[in-house]
Amino acid sequence: MSNTFKALLVIQPEKKVFTRTIVERQIDDLPAGELLVLVHYSSLNFKDALSAMGNPGVTRNYPHTPGIDAAGEVLSCSDGSFVPGDQVIVTSYDLGMDTDGGFGQIIRVPSQWALKLPVGLSLRESMMLGTAGLTAALSIYEIEQGVVKPEDGPILVTGATGGVGSLAVAILAKAGYQVVAATGKMTEADYLKSIGAADVIERNDVTQGSERPMMKPLWAGVVDCVGGEMLAAAIKSTKPGGIVTCCGLVGSSDLSLNVFPFILRGVRLIGIDSAECPMTHRTEVWRNMATKWKLTALESMVEEVGLEGLEDKIQSMLKGGLKRRILVRLS
Repeated sequence: MSNTFKALLVIQPEKKVFTRTIVERQIDDLPAGELLVLVHYSSLNFKDALSAMGNPGVTRNYPHTPGIDAAGEVLSCSDGSFVPGDQVIVTSYDLGMDTDGGFGQIIRVPSQWALKLPVGLSLRESMMLGTAGLTAALSIYEIEQGVVKPEDGPILVTGATGGVGSLAVAILAKAGYQVVAATGKMTEADYLKSIGAADVIERNDVTQGSERPMMKPLWAGVVDCVGGEMLAAAIKSTKPGGIVTCCGLVGSSDLSLNVFPFILRGVRLIGIDSAECPMTHRTEVWRNMATKWKLTALESMVEEVGLEGLEDKIQSMLKGGLKRRILVRLS
């Protein structure tokens, strides 16, 4: 095995200046960890774009290789948790933040960060889903666990054209729910319907009347990827006993809300943390995505690039210009 591999490397040549280049790195440069993985695929997430631009809230130490997602083949595992040739998924924890991540052909991480690729998914399919798919699936898992059934009424997905939102739309539809997708990009309405949305509405339709303490009950459940006013309005318009999951803050990290939806309708608000999700829970949700929630339209939801194509996609993501998830090919 060669001791070198190709990676996207972010360096800081001077204060507040960050540059990105594709280089040959040494395995010896990687951080400590029991598990060495040959990465076949990764995906581009908003955290990766921030890390690539030097955002100190994501990555503090440079030089650095971003990539919070990775799927590949085990090269070695010093603690025996895996054997060479095992196919594994590594997402979340500190991968791609201050631990060199999936935009390199080899990663070295703690073995407890990895799970075996579930039967029914290829490595490529797993990274079409990635952290966005995991987050969406965790949200839907909570809705199902809360005994919200398809016959109880529609499920609202906010920020529906984003990575988490679009996958939530598709998985909910696969699970038999009627999905209403809320978006600020109505030009994508046909796309959202093609992946499972029964109806597509303007985001302003969700927030209209949100100054009131309570709103007309419309939703049996909500997958909110936006936060702020959108989340507050979604909670106020959820039916009695409904479940609202929260995983985003692009709208705002603040939540201006009274307690009426909780004490008069029994609405439950559940936060989704895919980064530190327990491995038992994580494994179950990945198994669901490989079986009962497996999507047949994944190819239409992604665009594939190599390392050389990442720079343009990072810039587009930061400008809000991406229309599909970006699958990154490393092998």
